[in-house]
Amino acid sequence: MKRFCSRVAAALLAGCGVTQPPIGGPGAIRQSIGAGSVRLQSTPAQRVPRGTGEVQYVSNYYETTILEFDYPKGESPIGSIGGYGGGLCTKGARTLWVVTGAEAAEFKVGGMSPIRVLKPGGGACAIDPVNGDLALLTSGDVIIFRYARGRGKVYGGTGLGEAYSDGYDGSGNLFLDGFNNNDAVELVELPKGSSTFLRMTTSNTIEFPGSVQWDGMYLTVFDQVASAFYQYTISGTRAILKGTVSLGGSSDCVQTWIAQPYVYCADVGNNDSEVYNYPAGGSQIATLTGPFDVPIGVVSLRVH
Repeated sequence: MKRFCSRVAAALLAGCGVTQPPIGGPGAIRQSIGAGSVRLQSTPAQRVPRGTGEVQYVSNYYETTILEFDYPKGESPIGSIGGYGGGLCTKGARTLWVVTGAEAAEFKVGGMSPIRVLKPGGGACAIDPVNGDLALLTSGDVIIFRYARGRGKVYGGTGLGEAYSDGYDGSGNLFLDGFNNNDAVELVELPKGSSTFLRMTTSNTIEFPGSVQWDGMYLTVFDQVASAFYQYTISGTRAILKGTVSLGGSSDCVQTWIAQPYVYCADVGNNDSEVYNYPAGGSQIATLTGPFDVPIGVVSLRVH
């Protein structure tokens, strides 16, 4: 049952997405996230006072609403953005990207409307820390917008029938996880400056693909079934497991976001957003509360 729930939940965030409530088997979930066609008026988000340091955003699928928080100062929303509900990513400061099936929209912290919109959209997204490229997943392909502007370039040949999450390492190499055409979990890499994907061999088994993120030392892949991060070092086409960070009490983190000393979980199973210490993991240290309705995306970024 856990694997089924994970696949339905993860599909909300991935490029395969849905345009209707996630009922029925996983095979029914094959379309783009419909939230991108919704153009509601954005709700003003309260400006975060100087000195609070970090803000977090959690996106909801059904309400197409993004809630804004200022943990650890508080655990309740301080604002919201209406009309969007999808994958989130950030370079770490000042702005965040929201990706729907129709578009990718960039917001400033506390902003009420997008400062930039790129089309087409996709599912999950990641930003190259080297040059700011924006990589979007769409089904089994990747669209990369150079410097997060202009027209995107499509990179095919990932070897994945369904790509779920993407993330860059500190050198600008792009990694994707998902299911191949044999329904097996795979991790692939698009090396910096290349147009050819490499199939990676992991030294352990990933039960269900989750968020991919560089934590400053390791490439991490979150396993939604195990509720744990796998920390890898990369050697050629080998991903060598160096550590495991478990999130006790989480049910199904569709997206996670590492912002040390914390990590945040958008938990569709518990219908909340949880906070843990990273890299310690263990029991949650806080729960972000609010009008959640299928939370599927989460990021944390610096205010200044």
